[in-house]
Parts: sequence; C-alpha cells; structure tokens
Amino acid sequence: MASPSLPPSVPSQTAAAAARFARIPSSVSLKSTSSSFKIPHGQQQQGQLENLHLVSLSKQGKLKEARDFLKQMDEAGVLVNPHSYESLLEACGKMASLSDGRLIHRRLGNPSRYLENCVLKMYCACESFRDAEKLFDEMLEKDVASWGILISGYSQKGRLKEAFRLCTRMIELGIGLNSTVFTNLLKSLSDPSVLEIGEQFHSLVIRTGLSTNVSVITAISNMYVKCRQLQRAKLVFDQMVETNAVAWTGLMMGYTRAGKQKDAVALFIRMLKEGVEMDQFVFSITLKACSGLEYLNLGRQIHGYIVKLGLESDVSVGTPVVDLYIKCLCFDAARRAFKRISEPNDASWSAIITGYCQIGEFEKSLQIFRSLRLKDMAMNSFIYTSIIQACSALADYNMGAQAHADAIKRGLVSYVHGESAMITFYSKCGRLDYANQAFESIDEPDTVAWTAIICGHAYHGNASEALKLFRRMQSSTARPNEVTFIGVLTACSHSGLVTEAKLYLELMSREYGVDPTIDHYDCMVDAYARAGLLQEAYELVKNMPFEPDAMSWKCLLGGCWIHRNLELGEIAAENLLQLDPDDTAGYILMFNLYGSHGKWDEAARVRSVMGARKLKKELSCSWITVKGKVHRFVVGDKHHPRTDDIYRKLKELNCSVTDVESIHLTEEDVSFGLPERKQLLIEHSERLAIAFGLISVPNNVPIVIFKNLRACKHCHDFAKHVSMVTGHRITIRDSCRFHHFHLGKCSCDDYW
Repeated sequence: MASPSLPPSVPSQTAAAAARFARIPSSVSLKSTSSSFKIPHGQQQQGQLENLHLVSLSKQGKLKEARDFLKQMDEAGVLVNPHSYESLLEACGKMASLSDGRLIHRRLGNPSRYLENCVLKMYCACESFRDAEKLFDEMLEKDVASWGILISGYSQKGRLKEAFRLCTRMIELGIGLNSTVFTNLLKSLSDPSVLEIGEQFHSLVIRTGLSTNVSVITAISNMYVKCRQLQRAKLVFDQMVETNAVAWTGLMMGYTRAGKQKDAVALFIRMLKEGVEMDQFVFSITLKACSGLEYLNLGRQIHGYIVKLGLESDVSVGTPVVDLYIKCLCFDAARRAFKRISEPNDASWSAIITGYCQIGEFEKSLQIFRSLRLKDMAMNSFIYTSIIQACSALADYNMGAQAHADAIKRGLVSYVHGESAMITFYSKCGRLDYANQAFESIDEPDTVAWTAIICGHAYHGNASEALKLFRRMQSSTARPNEVTFIGVLTACSHSGLVTEAKLYLELMSREYGVDPTIDHYDCMVDAYARAGLLQEAYELVKNMPFEPDAMSWKCLLGGCWIHRNLELGEIAAENLLQLDPDDTAGYILMFNLYGSHGKWDEAARVRSVMGARKLKKELSCSWITVKGKVHRFVVGDKHHPRTDDIYRKLKELNCSVTDVESIHLTEEDVSFGLPERKQLLIEHSERLAIAFGLISVPNNVPIVIFKNLRACKHCHDFAKHVSMVTGHRITIRDSCRFHHFHLGKCSCDDYW
C-alpha cells in the first residue's frame, strides 16, 4: 500500500513574508526611538512582518515577550490580525495562562464568531469553565462548533455530567448534534465507572439518527471495550452496516487485554475472509495474541504476509514479530526479525534482551544494555527487570547495583516484576541484607515478592527466617503459589525439618488449593533422604501420585551417599541412570558409595562406564569480585597474574588431604577429566578463589565466592578451616545454596 504523498509546495505571499520575517531577531522593538528596527513606509497598515513575529512568539510560548510586543504594535499603530489572536489564544490555552487569555479576550472588543470560539476553547483548556459558560451564554451567534468546543472541554476534563447536560440542551433546542461532538465525547469514556453515562450517550446517538455513522458507532463500540463490556461491544460491532479497521482493531484490543486471545485471532481470520483492509495496528494486536497463545504457525504466516506488504521494517509491526518468536522459543528467527527493524524502540530492545536472557546469553544482554546507556537511548522498566535478572544469573553484583540505581534515577523500577527481581538479585549475590531492605520497602508485597524473599532465605540456609516470612505472608492478602511452596519445602529440607515439610506439603492443597507437583514431592524425598529416613524416602518415591523423575531418584541416591546405604543406593542409581544415562552426579555418587564400602571392582566398573561414555561435566569455575573486577578460576588454574602468590598462600594454609578423601570423586574432578593425583583436589577452583581473596581483601571485608557447580565436602571443610585459622568471614554460593563460614563453622551446620 503506497504511502500518501504530501502536496507540492505552492509559493504564496505569506511564504514570502515568512522568508523576510526569518531575518527579524527575537529582540526586535517597534518603538520609534529604536534604531534596531524601523517599519518601512507603507507597511504600517498591513503589519505582515509584525504579525508573523507575534505568531512566532506565541508558538514558542513566550507570552511575556508577546505582551510587550503587542504594546509596541499598539504604539506604532500596527493592527493585530485574527490569525495572530488565534495563535495567542492557543498558546494561553496550552500554557494554562488564564490571566494572559483574559487580557487577549478584553482586547478583542466585538470579535467574530470564529475568534469567540477560539476564546471559548482557551477558557476550556485553562479549566476556567465559569468564564467559558459566561462567554457561551453571552454569544449572540452560537454555531455547532461553539457547542462542540464546550462539550469537548467538559468531557476532556472528566466532567461528563455537564457534557451530557449540554448535549440534552442542544437536542431540546433543536440543534443537530454532529458526529464530531459525539466521537470526541465517547473517546473520553475510558473507564467502567462511567458506563452509565456511556449508555446515555448511546441512547442519544440512536435518538439523533447517527447510529449508521461509521465514526460514531465505532466510537460507541470502543467505549464499551474500554468499559470492559465486550459482549455489548461485539453486539454493536456486529450491527454495524459498514466497518473500518479502527472498529476491528478496537474490539481485538479489548479481547487481548481481557485475556481472550482466541477471540482476537478469530476476528483477524474473519477480517481476512471479508477482505477488510489491514494496517500496522491490526497486525500488531494479532501478533500479540499469537504470542500469548504461542501460535507459532499462524504467527509465521502473518509474518510472511507482513513481509509481502513491506511492513516488517516498521517498528510497530517488527517488535511484535520479535516478541512472538521469543515467546515461542525461536530465538534465531527473533534475531533475524529484529535486524530488519529500521528504527528499534525501547520495546524492541526489551524483547531482544529478554530473548538473550532466555537462551542463557546473559553477557550479550548486558552488552546491549551498556550500548543503550552509552547512546542515551530510551529505556523502559522491562529492560531493567531483564538486566537485573541477567545480573542475578551471573552474580554480577556491581553491574546489577548500577542498573538498580539507574532504574531508580529514571523512575523505571517495575512495581509488578522489578522489585521482586531486585530481591532475587541481592539474594543471589549474597547480600541478603539488601534483599530484606528491598522487600520491606514494598508497601503491599505481592505473591512474587513474598516468594522471592522466602526463597532467598531458604537458599541461604535461614530456615527459621524463611518460615517466619511464610507465616507473615499467610496473614497478608497475598496467596502462596507453587513456587512459594518450593521455597518453603527447600528451607525445611536444608535444615532437617522433616515434620514441618510434611505439614506444608499437606497444607498446599487443603488450605490454598495449590496442587503439589513432582517438584514438591522431590523436595519431600530430599527432606527424608537428608535426614537419614531413607526407607520413608523410598516409599514416597514408589507411592507418590506421579511417575518418579530423575530428580526423585537423585535425591534418594544423595541421601544414600550421605548415610552410606549401599543397598538402596544401587536401586536409586539404577533408576536414575535409566532415566538419564548421562547424569554424571549419579555415577560419581555410586563410585564414592562403592568405594566407601571397599567394593573397588564395582567402583572401577562405574568409572569405566563414565570413561566409555566420555562423560564430562560443565567446566567447573569459581569467581570472586575484587575492586569491581571479576577474577575467574578453574581447577588447577595457573593463568592468573598472581598465580605464584595464590599457590604460596595455599601451601601456607597446609590443610592436609587424607588418603581416603583423595579416593572420592567430585563433580569438579569430572569437569576437568578423571583425576589420578591428590594435587587436583588441592587445586579445586574455589580453593584458588579463597586463596586469592585472602591476599586481596582486607580482614574486615567478607570473601564472597561464586561457583557454577556444587561444592565438594573437601572444599567445604577447607573453607571452614580457613575461616577458623584466618578469622575471615567467607561466603560461597554453589549451584545449590549459600554457605556462610565463620570461626570454623558453616551456616549449614554441615547439613547439606
């Protein structure tokens, strides 16, 4: 569809005058004593340049200068033309300068009906309806435009009863209401609280015979949409003799906002069948509905149609295309669609950043964010929420704190998700104190916020505080959901609170109507297994109302390793490896369990299978931030600039490793390749990070380390030893939870 072209410019006398006026400085004076500007002979009557200057001042909002210039024009005998008065009155209305507006009104004397309407419009814009009504009543020749201005003025300011009163008065006087009056009125009805007035206007439309007017009946339909009366909107829509894209779009938008995406899609298909001409807004709304429904195939077809029409570079269409592909987990398609948008806006950037976070490319999302900040591009709250979530995943405290401060400065902390993301971010970065502050600053925490702070305490091992917060939540208006109970059950599991865990599992459906899932039962299995109640854990796995998954058997196997139960361990391992043959943790636990019972042939077979399957865990990595810089270490790392100092510190600590300990495998060993030497155990990544922290961080500053895999018992004991010998507080966040070490003890009480 070709874009409408602008008409060619036509030279005119006004344009020529404007060209001459461009040379007049804004400080020009018309006083006879001024030498900076003199009125040419013969121009005093017309005053074109002076009036152009007056219009310029009014358009720039320079009302004081305009007043002064008016005086000079009066003194010089230059007449002010109607167009200048119109511009001045418009400026007074825009700036709500009632005093200046009244001054202009007094100057007019006996104005034309057109200028009277301009004054009326100014009083309405300044919300001086007393002046507006007085002028309106004094007007000898009111036209439909005069009535429309006052009615629109009332409706735009939410004074709908006065607007309706005037409409009724028009009808009583036999003055015909035109479509413009009604459409302006109906646009102002945008809330369910004004439905009754909207119904009255609908009746007026029928009485005045405008029910066949396309623009009016479209406004009626959209009014019902805004008032959340979709059935009535649909009824009005279906009775329309003639429809336009605005009517279709309005109803589709209503369906989408009400969560009735299927109805919106059905309307789109009906549009196609009826051959209705479509615009960008129709495609945008339909794509949003497809995103909500994850209708990938239909979305692709619409995308193809958009490409055919040459609209994919339009940001209003391109952005929903990107969002659709991201919601449907087609990131490559989303990236290609994003590149075709000619001028991405904040919503476009937000969508692509969300996509990068979704596929785990958090560094890329931060890279885009930095670029946007550098270019001072427009941002929105969704961008900041995604960035905070990326920083949570990366445990990038510095970047996350900067983003939080920036969001606060710009007023872009999302109430719905942003505040909860902050709680999670600070919890995952080891700053539970800041997480508590962020939570307590929320006036009425919703379910997501309560869940975030409960889970934060659960993963820090603060079971008592997590359960205390849950009891507070029970007394609030927020209701716990599935994730909330995962946090509660995890807190119980990590602290040996088996009885409490059973109670909360039963409470879920009985008190809150939340049906337990396999994840909740796995938490319960974990609670039993950690506490040594292995038979109870096994019975639950066999009898729970779900088919056990790999995690069910892994939780049981973990308990069997802790409590050295080989018989149940073999059963758990067999089932685990049937469901997930490449789970390295299952092989490691069984190798260690056989080794602890002296069954070296069986242990050798397990290790042989691991080698044959070429099983390798994700590369183990630990990192620590010192003075804003992140230092990363892998097992046996010797690439750090201070490698010699780090290994010297490790040797100095002289924490011995027994022969029995060196036999056991850890996930870190498998990530590096199956070990043959004790040396690899001594060089695990978190030990290197701890040693670096000791030589880089002051004694009164805690050492905070993050690790991508679960910490092994040897390194856990090493951290306890270091905290006792050095007096340093050490915090380690592994893939499962936080461990806080101080004076030889860990916050987990060795229950992990």
